[in-house]
Amino acid sequence: MKIFSKLIIGCVLWLCCSFAWGADGIIRAGVARISITPSLPAWLNGYASREQPANGVLTDIWAKALVVEDAPGSRVVIVTVDLLGLSHDVVMEVARQVDSLYGIKRSQLLLNSSHTHSAPVVWPCLDVIYNLGPEDQAKVSMYVQELTVKLVKVIGMAMGNRAPAKLYTGHGSANFAINRRNAIHPNGPVDHDVPVLKVVSAEDKPLAIVFGYACHNTTLVDNNLLVNGDYAGFAQIELEKAYPGAQAMFLMGCAGDQNPSPRGTAALAEQHGKSLADAVVKVLSGDMHVVRGPIRTAYTKTELPFPAFDPAQYRKEIVSSDKFLQRRARLMLDLYNRGLVPDHRDYPVQAVRFSNDLCILGLSDEVVVDYSLRVKREFAGENIFVAGYSSEVMCYIPSERVLKEGGYEGGENMIYYGWPGPFAGGIEDRVFSAIYRVMKEAGSKAVKSK
Repeated sequence: MKIFSKLIIGCVLWLCCSFAWGADGIIRAGVARISITPSLPAWLNGYASREQPANGVLTDIWAKALVVEDAPGSRVVIVTVDLLGLSHDVVMEVARQVDSLYGIKRSQLLLNSSHTHSAPVVWPCLDVIYNLGPEDQAKVSMYVQELTVKLVKVIGMAMGNRAPAKLYTGHGSANFAINRRNAIHPNGPVDHDVPVLKVVSAEDKPLAIVFGYACHNTTLVDNNLLVNGDYAGFAQIELEKAYPGAQAMFLMGCAGDQNPSPRGTAALAEQHGKSLADAVVKVLSGDMHVVRGPIRTAYTKTELPFPAFDPAQYRKEIVSSDKFLQRRARLMLDLYNRGLVPDHRDYPVQAVRFSNDLCILGLSDEVVVDYSLRVKREFAGENIFVAGYSSEVMCYIPSERVLKEGGYEGGENMIYYGWPGPFAGGIEDRVFSAIYRVMKEAGSKAVKSK
């Protein structure tokens, strides 16, 4: 009789665990947020023509975390930040700490930056732009240290908030992004897709709204000296008003060559944010597809080589009248004299896949739109979110077409990011080889034989 009772108790416990860990689409999720609004004055990132720091706050900026689990240890942690980008050092330190504290593996941690140009400098992202004095440099360094602490903290908070939840997905569209290549290129490629992931409690109360779009967060331009999240920040504010209790989180798409249009004022940023929020609300109000486990994650790096280093080029640039060429040349020659010139960029790529229901592909850096369009063609059988600006943001990633055309996205950006670019030919195939690897490891059946 005792054995029979133990069997009954065991079955009940097993059924309870099954309910909590994936039966009928119910998994576990937790959300949290933390302010990353800087103390003022603070230098804002993104525009080389800015000559003074921010003197006010238009909207607060945030780091937000979402943890989703379908079994003990089988999880993904999505962190979005209202920043231009994260540096390699910040990403690696956050990854190290959350692995040590919570057992979160690198493939399970997806960090994404909104790329607002109205947020603080995260050193050394775009370090050639600024010639900061010791006092300002100390402030920037302190902000980066505090940011690292906050990112680890917000992940821990989300882990502590885990509870049974349900996930749904859908897609909408917004049309304010235009191709900006070589000034304005209205006939150039765009990606107007608005992917949406909805997370609700077991009682159907909204927990998180994750949404994306491929467009630079540059509605506000270089004369803006107010901290804010640009259109993506306003979209999150609108959604959180519309769905009290929900945490809105923005995933930037492949926006390297995409700009909002029109642009130039806070009113336009708010207008574009409202337009994007309306597109998300339309998806949330319609029929959405259930997202289930198991969760599978994959992470890899690939080498993106630079052409052979030519010190003569930088000896010419160091006497140029262009101060940015001078600064980059000084950096390159210093590295050359110490034998430290990089011959490649280690490029991170990751994939997060929820059964056959949803896949999020995370690509680092400022990825041009050609990549998301090609991914969607080659993985047409997948419901896929392509998120550029994931992990670190340390340069542009041109397609082969854009690399050959040249221009800012094709190579000139390397001056401001402090690299010996442009990249060597073959970059697109190298990135896609990494994409194929992580998609296959994450369980995609749509992977081509490569």
